[in-house]
Amino acid sequence: MFESLSDRLSGIFDKLTGRGALSENDVNEAMREIRRALIEADVALPIVRSFTDKIRNRAVGAEVVKSVTPGQMVVKIVHDQLVEMLGSDSQPIDLNAPAPVPIMMVGLQGSGKTTTTAKIARRLSQRDKRKVLMASLDTRRPAAQEQLKVLGEQNDIDTLPIVAGQGPVEIAKRAMSAAKLGGYDVVLLDTAGRIHIDEPLMVEMAEVKSAAQPHEILLVADSLTGQDAVNLAKSFDERVGITGIALTRMDGDGRGGAALSMQAVTGKPVKLIGTGEKSDALEDFHPKRIADRILGMGDIVSLVEKASEAIDAEQAAKMAKKMQKGHFDLEDLAEQLKQMEKLGGMSGMMGMLPGVGKMKKQIEAANIDDKVFKRQIAIIQSMTPTERRKPDLLKASRKKRIAAGSGVQVAEVNKLLKMHRQMSDMMKAMGKKKGMLGKLMGGMGGGMPDVDPKQLEEMAKSGQMPGGMELPKGLPGGLGGLGGGMPPGMPGLPGLGGPKLPGLPGMGKGKKR
Repeated sequence: MFESLSDRLSGIFDKLTGRGALSENDVNEAMREIRRALIEADVALPIVRSFTDKIRNRAVGAEVVKSVTPGQMVVKIVHDQLVEMLGSDSQPIDLNAPAPVPIMMVGLQGSGKTTTTAKIARRLSQRDKRKVLMASLDTRRPAAQEQLKVLGEQNDIDTLPIVAGQGPVEIAKRAMSAAKLGGYDVVLLDTAGRIHIDEPLMVEMAEVKSAAQPHEILLVADSLTGQDAVNLAKSFDERVGITGIALTRMDGDGRGGAALSMQAVTGKPVKLIGTGEKSDALEDFHPKRIADRILGMGDIVSLVEKASEAIDAEQAAKMAKKMQKGHFDLEDLAEQLKQMEKLGGMSGMMGMLPGVGKMKKQIEAANIDDKVFKRQIAIIQSMTPTERRKPDLLKASRKKRIAAGSGVQVAEVNKLLKMHRQMSDMMKAMGKKKGMLGKLMGGMGGGMPDVDPKQLEEMAKSGQMPGGMELPKGLPGGLGGLGGGMPPGMPGLPGLGGPKLPGLPGMGKGKKR
């Protein structure tokens, strides 16, 4: 996400922060480069102009000249301006209306409306504990209604029964009355799209709107279309009146032009971003966190939120107790590796850590590949339950059998056993120093649910954590060498953490190369 823009900006800032004093020429040159970087990222031209003008006015003023670190001050100004451009506060879906709350999904064909409808429904039912009904008003695209029905079945969400021959307005009215009778909290109306904006489409949208009286009208736009997504938002807003935007395929967008321009051009907030194909790959759009990611400051708060959703608190507490006694067998290691996978693997997590952006090349050279986790889990699953609990039983013949069973070389099995041994020794050492384990790893995730993302946001604002731009002096917890640490209560990540933790999985010891 935003990779190319992030790389360009970090290069510009490196030049600035390396200097003691900044002249007006230095600032002007940096602004020229920032303007070029934003235009390349496909940000709308009027926004680029106003963005760089605002930064220049602040950067050339006394604010920077009197600053102790003028380079850092310019970075802070750019950060503040980015947050303003993205829309200062995050605005979640508004459900503050009498039930059932109708939410209408609009957008062009192929932008991901139906999938996004199912993702939102899943999120509202699982996270917000709302009773949700989905209804497909798309009578034009073949099997569109069946697609929503299948997505509903996969995610345990109710869908309106399909009645052949009904038009969109009739379906909308039927959905609203069914929701009232069934005691639903939210009704999601998935409308039809077209290849491009045309008059019949807009007339249909207006008719559905007057029939269902939606509380929210969310425009689903593909972020990869760049500036065209912004023009699309303008047209829909003028004709139908949208209340927010959901951007899909953000994970494939290295530039980010649509996300950066949407709020400023349309005045409508980006509420949600799709970050993958799975039904749980949907995030709230937090302008401040996105600005942090673009400027390579990491996004610890989102990482913690993700972890609190993915990690089973009971399981983590059990594991913490075992580890405090110094027990750590291969089944525990497999559990840890699975939790890492749930959090998006090594690359997904590292992308959210401060300062890691600049280490991209070293990370690529170190060949951190998320397939490593799958391979290691496969190796452990090829062992018998007794072998997992007592790794000392694994002699040459057994290792050969395990390697054959998991499709790897014996060397890979040895590497995994060595990593487990190092981690196990570390657990024993920490178990002896009472309380040490809890401090270092937040009770191996046992403390996870107690971490309040809002508190972390506050810490970030007060400068105690990256994001508040008074940059990191090391976060609480481990991950020492990666520009800060992990928040307290992160799960015990294999081979990541404080001072003497062994290397990353599949990479031998964690020595710098």
